[in-house]
Amino acid sequence: MPTALALSPHLDDAAFSCGGLLHGLGQAGWRVETVTVFTASVGNPTGFALACQTDKGLGPEMDYMDLRRAEDVAAIAALSLAPPRHWPFREAPHRGYASAPELFGDVRGDDGIVPDLTRAIRILIAETAPDLILAPQAIGGHVDHLQVVRALDAAEPVAPILWWRDFPYTIRDQTPKEPLRARFAGLPEVEARSGPEGRAAKGAACAAYATQLGFQFGGPEGLARRLEQEGGLERFRLEGDLPATLGRLVANVV
Repeated sequence: MPTALALSPHLDDAAFSCGGLLHGLGQAGWRVETVTVFTASVGNPTGFALACQTDKGLGPEMDYMDLRRAEDVAAIAALSLAPPRHWPFREAPHRGYASAPELFGDVRGDDGIVPDLTRAIRILIAETAPDLILAPQAIGGHVDHLQVVRALDAAEPVAPILWWRDFPYTIRDQTPKEPLRARFAGLPEVEARSGPEGRAAKGAACAAYATQLGFQFGGPEGLARRLEQEGGLERFRLEGDLPATLGRLVANVV
């Protein structure tokens, strides 16, 4: 049984960006491991970190990340995959990033998370021996996404990588910020298109992240419209050679 490893910065990124392909891999007999990096609960958050939950209507007494981890469990189940893994690294608002513009600006000089992430990724790869890795291109420029890319690069995996386009950052602007454009520009583009079953599974998975839908899409109806506009299409940059066991799930190398 071949293994695919999806390395998601946040609790929703993998499902939003490549949930259709993840579902298709599972249905084709792959073992699919989904791992989210920044999921740590932080007690008594303050300032911008606290605002990140209160602006979604959640009181300060709630464990926001515990709620989000539960959403992720439901989302991955909707994709008919094995239960997800959640790593105890802190999101950027708990690492000194104090505003929304800072989340999408330069990586802080004192944000030394990459070496720890690199070690964790190397251990994970040694354990799972993936035949395929899926990870973000950091389109949109979120610092957590950038740090995951840098850590995965530093881990030097030998498996081929499908670098996904980070949805919904890809649709927020006509020309979304791509701070790592040069890193990926030379890699061929790959597309995966889901059929009705895959689209329905991805829709259910994305809808499970209820705390994010208002902020990201204006609500469930907005999510449904955006996914309909995507037409079941997910886009990637390919590093390495596609495993033959992918069959027809991925095609259209440009």
